[in-house]
Parts: sequence; structure tokens; C-alpha cells
Amino acid sequence: MRKLEAALGGTRPAQWGEQVWGGHTILPVRIDLSRSAGTTFEDVVLTIRAALATAVARPLPAFDIALRRYWEAQHPGDPLGAYLERGGLVSRFGKALPQQTQSALSDVAQALLLPGTVGSAVGQVTGALAGALRERRQTVRALAACARLAPLLETEPSLEALSFYPHLLAFELHRLPDDKKITPVILLDTFEDIADRHRDLERLLQRLVWLLPNCFFVISGRSRLQWADPALHGQLDHTGPAAWPGLAATPGPVPSPRHGMPGGRQHLIGDLSPEDCDDHLARRLVKDGRPLISPAIRAVITARSHGLPLHLDLAASRFLEIRRTREPQPADFDHTFPALLARALSDLTAEERHVLRSVSLLDAFDVDLATRAAGLTHQAPVRRLTERPIVYENPYALWPYHLHGAIRSALTEADDHTDDRWTPADWHQAATRALAALGDQWAANVSLTPSRMLLVACLRQGLRLARDHRLTGLGWLIDAAYAYTDDSVWEPLTPPTTSASNLELDTAADALAELLTAITRRQHEHRQRTADRLTTVLDSGLLPDELTEMALYYRAKAHKDLSQNDAARAGMQAVADIGGRLAPKARRGLANLARLAGDFPTALAAVPTLGWEGRHHRVLGDIRWSHADTAAAVAAFEAGRAEAEQHGAAGERAMMQVRLALAVSFADPVRADDELALAHQLLDGLDQRSNTLLAQVVALIKDAGTDGVTDRARTLHTDIDNAGLPFLHRFVELALAFQHAVRGEDEDLAAVIDRLRALTATGDFAYFTDITHFMAGLPLPEPSTTRWTTSEDDVRSSWRGLVQARQEVLRAGN
Repeated sequence: MRKLEAALGGTRPAQWGEQVWGGHTILPVRIDLSRSAGTTFEDVVLTIRAALATAVARPLPAFDIALRRYWEAQHPGDPLGAYLERGGLVSRFGKALPQQTQSALSDVAQALLLPGTVGSAVGQVTGALAGALRERRQTVRALAACARLAPLLETEPSLEALSFYPHLLAFELHRLPDDKKITPVILLDTFEDIADRHRDLERLLQRLVWLLPNCFFVISGRSRLQWADPALHGQLDHTGPAAWPGLAATPGPVPSPRHGMPGGRQHLIGDLSPEDCDDHLARRLVKDGRPLISPAIRAVITARSHGLPLHLDLAASRFLEIRRTREPQPADFDHTFPALLARALSDLTAEERHVLRSVSLLDAFDVDLATRAAGLTHQAPVRRLTERPIVYENPYALWPYHLHGAIRSALTEADDHTDDRWTPADWHQAATRALAALGDQWAANVSLTPSRMLLVACLRQGLRLARDHRLTGLGWLIDAAYAYTDDSVWEPLTPPTTSASNLELDTAADALAELLTAITRRQHEHRQRTADRLTTVLDSGLLPDELTEMALYYRAKAHKDLSQNDAARAGMQAVADIGGRLAPKARRGLANLARLAGDFPTALAAVPTLGWEGRHHRVLGDIRWSHADTAAAVAAFEAGRAEAEQHGAAGERAMMQVRLALAVSFADPVRADDELALAHQLLDGLDQRSNTLLAQVVALIKDAGTDGVTDRARTLHTDIDNAGLPFLHRFVELALAFQHAVRGEDEDLAAVIDRLRALTATGDFAYFTDITHFMAGLPLPEPSTTRWTTSEDDVRSSWRGLVQARQEVLRAGN
């Protein structure tokens, strides 16, 4: 792609011949989308506009004004010029862009006869411009042809809105004078690195391509561009062969050769993606116009090859050999080929072979880790091995090196066919060395600058080594397991292999892997499933005493989420009695259970004994907001958030922010909007399902008194059922009670009270029913069992006051 950029810019390799372009000036713009570059959609848009700023040397007002409005809304206090300089765009394209956007702003302000001071305020200029466009004033007739300019200027300047601004850029490019006409050629490099399961960035980039028809796009990546696949409908804006005819797959049972695709827009090079492996195998052996290798066999070969062309060729030869005597079956190819390993080992020294086998136990490694895993005292063999093509390097990764997948599979499956093969004892010793090396690397890091990324990476590799090689001593894995659970982030560690009903645990490593997997997966599974899995682990008796309390504690948390509070209390009390690492958290759990039962004085009395480990600020804040003491609750949650930041606990910080937004949502919907936005920002990247759902409850409360709250609550109830978090149903009903009390909807409020009474029949959260009566100023039908920290009249007055305050806000807004 760099060579293409240079060629389009005039610096062509000699073998390419003379450049022959017709029409407009060509402007190549290469944009690196690799993960290491960290390119955002904003960066893509700014790079294109910065390149045009130098090439056309004039403002593009429709786009520039919208860009300035977006920038000042999304990056207040960060001048566009400073951002461009930090990102290297100034050194690449010069400083013309900020000057041109300011010039466009000034020109429009002058055309609208705005005062000079107003002309510098983007919001006032864009507002005035949108109004002038709507009124079709002659002063802005130059921009009137851009039909979507006014709607885009009136739209909230979000990232979603920015993704439609390329339409404005296309408009400006179209109306450039003939002597300024230009054709941008935008080269999007390493496109595969923007892939994720939601295709969020890909959706924005596809929209950019779609909205810039007067630009030529060259997209490079390791995989085929799938935009013509109808299966992506709903994930991207424009999908299917009608939208992208040049990207559509070739019809017929046998794909046409790449160079024979009439009008084809995809040219595939380099290592093969799974789609390309299948394509190659389908065309490799053909009879009567149809592939000889069946789709089922092709799928097995593709999975085994890891994209290595050599494996595909060996598989094709194997297919022909088997076919001479019988019909090949998929099982015939569900293995690697000794010849593949033989070729990989043929030119390695004995020491390099030893290192190769050692690092095949690791998903990724660096020189030091590989040296320790191999049990060597010198690094030279490792350094030589990393220079071989069978070792791939990503200099920006935590561990930069990894073996090609096909070679790694061959070492574990076909090593018996080599002369210097390892015995089972050799593999066991190597796994022991590798596990110890990972622990040493993590321990050394913890003593200097703790890294969550390194912790998770070491745990992933360490758990697999200990489990697959039946290593007996868990050692550092125990401390790492506690460090992992302390922060409540829940990155996936090991994939679940079997269901809890038939789970076979043979070693302590098996039990630990299942323990951490169950704890992590509870964010995606029903809490009853979590409780069952943890019960299986406990019943196995394989966990060491240090980890038994962890299984007890998280099973008790699952019971609490399932509203099985008797079981939760028993579990928390057992952990507290053990007096181990989780005893402070168990005491917090008991305090929370007392609060849920309406015994606030007991919960409050426990707060001074909890400390940071017991999350004392969180417990105190939950008590205070339940009393409608917003100021005290906010102070507690802010203190908890600050304490979490001091300890570098991102998960706890997000929890505190959600609860802070909850406390504020009843009293101050404007501030709650800001606090909720921050909560979503802090939750991003964390796997905290219950807090994510609680944040949706907060959104209902802050919007109480407006239309649509009831319908949103109904949807939220469904999500809570699917998550297996029934305790959150009470929060949704509390939000609805606030909604109906504010709107004076007595019948709906009575229905909420009935539902809450049924949901709190066990006694837990029964005080929510009291609060509902307090909100509406209704008397309690019978004496309450709730023990408040202040008088019941004070609590009643506080909750009723919040309802009346919201009613005043709504009346003032109308």
C-alpha cells in the first residue's frame, strides 16, 4: 500500500512503466487502520480533509463548518490544530486545515451579517446558517444546493453525525472549479484490524465510502471484504450484491480464477484467510467443472491449515493419494502432516528445535520468556529462532512473537515422527518451566508497575498449561486469581468446555480453570447456571483451601442475585468465619443483606468495620440513597469512586459511578444525564452486566414524568429475565413508581405497589414498597417492618419532596 501511495503520487518503480492518468489530478491518501496505529474514525475523516487542505488550498465551507461544530462539541478546550499536530497530520500535510475551517466560518458569518464576536462562536454561526438555508436566503445561495447541510447542522454533533459529514465533503469536491478538480485515492491499509463482533468502526467506514462517490477507495486486508454478503444485513448500512456488485461472489460451483473475474473489485494476495483457503481448494482439483474436494473436507483442511499454503498443497496431494483406493472422508484430514513439521525443522539447529518445542506450549512469547521456558542460560538460540519465517512478530503486542498456527499444531500432533522427538516427561518438564516463567514475569511486574493486561495474559496461558499438562502445584496462579477477581473487570480467561451437569474435574488446575470461568461467565449466563457450576467445583473437593472461600463467596453472590438470600447469608457467613482474603467482602455482603431485609441500623453499624476491602463507601451510599438523602449518598459514592481510582480499580470505579448516577437521578435529572454518560464511559470495556442494566434503570428514573418510560421499562424487564438477575426487577418497579407518582397516575401506581409487594414477599427489598407509598403520600396499609436510621416520617417527607421537586421541574419546562 505504501508503494501504491508513492506510485499514485508520482514516485513509481521503474518496472511499472510510465504513468498514464486521464482527467483530474490524483491525490493519494494512505490511512493505517492497524491496531497498533490506534486510528479512530475521527482520525480517518481528519486525515482525508487535511490532505485536501493542502491539495485544493481553499476552504470547503459546507464540510468545514460542520466539522468545526462537531469538534468544539466533542473536544472542548482542545484546538483542532493542536490535535492535528499531536497526531502527526501537521507534519504530513501542513497547517492549512485549521486556517481553512476558520476562514469558512468567518466567510459564512460575514455573509449572514453576524457581528465579529458572534462570528467566532461556532454554535451561533451554524444555527444562523441552518436557519438561512431553511429560509432560502440569497446570502447563502452558494450552499443552498447541499440539501442535507441544514439537517446535519441541526443534528446533535455526535460520532454518528460525523459519519454522515462525508456527504458534505463530496458536495464540496463536486463543485470545485475546473482548475482545482481533484480525485482523492484513499488507501485504507490493514482493514482486517478494525473487525469486531459488532462491526461498529467498519459500519462508519463503509458509510464514508458510500457517501464519497467522487473518491476512489483502495482497501487492503488479510480477509475478503464481505460487504456484498446479504448475511450482513442489519450490521452494516449497505449490504448485498446489488449495493456492491463488484464485490459479489462469483456464481457457480467452482469459483473463477482471480485474474478472470470480469469487473472484479477484489484482488487477493498474501497469506490465505479461511475464505481464500476454501476458494483455493475448490479450484485446486476440479473434474467436469465441479470441485473434487467436498465442502466438508475443505472445511477440515482449512481449519487445520491456519492459512498456510503449504498445508493446503500437502492436503491436496493426500486427497489424490487416498482417492486412488477409496473415497476420502473429512476424518482423513483432521490432523497435521509430518512432512510439514519435517520441512519446518529441517534447517534448525538442535538448540533451536529445543526452543521451538518449548515455545509451542505458549500462545505468545518474548525472548526472555522463551529462554526461561526452554531452560536455557543464553538467549542466542531464541533470537535466531525469532528470525525464522515460522515465527510471526507483532512489535506492539504484549509478547511480540508467536508460532504459525499450523507449525504449532504439527509439533503437538506429529512430533512422534521426528528423530529427536520429546518424551511425555520432556513435555511435562517444559510445561512446568513455562508455567514458572510466566509466574516470574507476572510477579516481577507486580512489584514494579502492575499491569492488568499482563495479569490476564499470564493467567490465560498459565491456566491452559496447568490444566492441559496436569500440573499439580498451582503456585502463583492462586495469587493471580485473587488479583484478577479484585477489580471486577471480567475479561474471558478460558472457554467453557463442558456443561456443569457432566463436567469432569480431575486436578486442582481443572477446578481453578472452571472456577474462574464460572465467575467470569456469570456476566453472560443466568445466575442459576453460575451457582450450579460453582457447586460442582466445590463438590469436587479439588480446590485448595485458599480458593475454596472464593468459590463460596461468588456462589453466595449468585444466590443473592437470584433472591435466594438465606443461601446467600449462609455462604457469606461461612466466608467471613474462614477469615481469609475475602472475609472483608463477605462482611460487606452480610451488611448488604441486612439492608435488603430492611435492617438499616445493622447495615450502618457494619460500615466502620469494612474499610476499602469491604467497599465501605459503597455500602454507606446504598443506605443513604434508600433514605432519599441524596447529598449524603452522592458524597459517599464520590468518595468511593475516588478511593477506587487511588487503588487503580477500574471495575469498582464504574460501580461507584453507576450508583452515583442512581442517587442523583431522583433529585437532579440534568446532572444525572452527565453522571450517566460518565457511567457508560467507565463501563465501556468492562463486562459488568448487572451494572449495565442498573444504568438503564437510572435512565428511566431521570426521565420520570416524560412519555415512553413505561414501554422502556417493559423491555428492560425482559433483559433482566434473560440475564437471570431478578433483584433488578424491583429497581425497575421503583422507577415506575416514581414515574406514576410524578404524573399522578393513581391506578398505575396501585398496580406497581401490588407487583412490588409480590416481588418482596420474602421480606427482602420490602422497604421499596414503603418508599413507593412515601412517594405518593399514601399511608402504609399496615405497620412496616423496616428499621430506618432516622424516623419514618423523615424518610416519608424526603421521598415525597423528591416527587414534588420533579413535578415543579416538569411544570417549569412546560
